[in-house]
Parts: sequence; C-alpha cells; structure tokens
Amino acid sequence: MAVGTGSSVVRVPKAGELVAAQLRKQIVTGVLKPGDPLPGETALMERYGVSRPTMREAFRILESESIIVVLRGAHGGARVLAPDESVAARHMGLLLQYQGVPLADVYHARTELEVAALRAWSGAETSLDALAALIDGAAAAIDDAVEFAAIDTRIHEAVVGLAGVQTMSVLAGMLLQIMAAHNAQFISKHGVEHERDADELALRAYRRLLKLLVAGDVDGAVTHWRRHLRKVESYMVEDPDLTLVEVLS
Repeated sequence: MAVGTGSSVVRVPKAGELVAAQLRKQIVTGVLKPGDPLPGETALMERYGVSRPTMREAFRILESESIIVVLRGAHGGARVLAPDESVAARHMGLLLQYQGVPLADVYHARTELEVAALRAWSGAETSLDALAALIDGAAAAIDDAVEFAAIDTRIHEAVVGLAGVQTMSVLAGMLLQIMAAHNAQFISKHGVEHERDADELALRAYRRLLKLLVAGDVDGAVTHWRRHLRKVESYMVEDPDLTLVEVLS
C-alpha cells in the first residue's frame, strides 16, 4: 500500500515487515544473541498483536536475510544466527552481475582499498603481529594450493585491517568473498600444480611488504603492494572482458 501527494509516494510497510524490523533490531543490538531461540509463534503473535500468517511472513523475511533459521518438527522453532558477511557478498555479487561489471573491476577495487589501508596505518609495529603470523602460515602451506589460497584471503583481510576502520574491513571482506569464488574456479580449471610458482611469488611479496612496514617505509610498502596486486590481477584475469556473471553463476 502506498500513499502520496502529487509525485511523492510513501510506501506503508506491511505488518510482517514491521514485526521483522522489531526482531531485527533486537538481533543487531545484541538483545538476542546467536543461538538464542526466539519465543514461539503464539507468544510473538500476542506480543505484537498480529496473525499467524503475518508472524510467518516476518520469519520468512528474517530467514531470507540469514539472521534466523527456522527449524521444523517437534523440537523446531526459530533461532538467531550471526549476520554473515558471505550473505552481503552474495547480494553485492548479484548487483555487480546485474550491472555487467567485469571481474577486473573487482580486482581494481581491492587494490585501491588495500593501498588506502596501508596509507592509513598507524605505524604501530604490534599491529603487524597478526600479518606476520599469517605469512608464516602461508610459508607452511606452500605445498597446498587450496590452503595457501585460504591464507592469502586472510592476509589481504589483515592488510585492510591495518587501517583500523571497520567499514573498510567489511567492504574488503565482501570483495574477497567474490574473489575467493573466482580463485576456486581458477584452481579447478588449471589444477593445483599450476599454482606453486605463483604462490612462491606471492609469499615473497608478503615478506617484502612486512619488511617495508617494519622499517616504517609506508611509501615503499604502498608502491610495492600496488605493483604486486597489479601482477596478481594480470595473472588471475585472463580475459579482461570476463564479467561476474561467468564467475558467480
């Protein structure tokens, strides 16, 4: 239902959407925590003064957002889930697919985000501890292409984390989820043995980045990391016209 004057139209939310909004607020503010059961349908219907179909519509909305799961059966009911970054990544991927965005654009965005994060780094060496530990883990996984790829994603997350800006980290996480899907496709196409040389080059790049940051050479780190990410893009994006439709479908 919508009401409006002239060209201004305001959509009136449905009752199910209003109930979902109330429950969503309790989840995101921590009143309801992951794993907590929601009260039963009857109790919620009484609390909000709505019918069973309206209550089930609210559940469907929250379940589609992956912040609750509704279990069927005698011991079923709705339980709270933690908001999942992968859900946001799927929605972002869908939007980018719809807009015909090329895969290369995602790599460009990753590069600019990580470079910006390096420039925003506070300079505290203790903030490099997590990055150093991940690089050690990558060295130990050099013979396992799949494990190395997983650690590579975490290294890129750690680089963005140096900025100390949570919003940047969330954005980077969504981009990296999309890129991880492409990486899995790439490894499946070329085989794990194809990855060894590239992984060794990546490991050297990680170590060089860490060395520059420890030395406090942010400008050198930015130059080095931008060059490395451009090489990664050139290696991974074999067809510059490849869109996310082909990657994520």
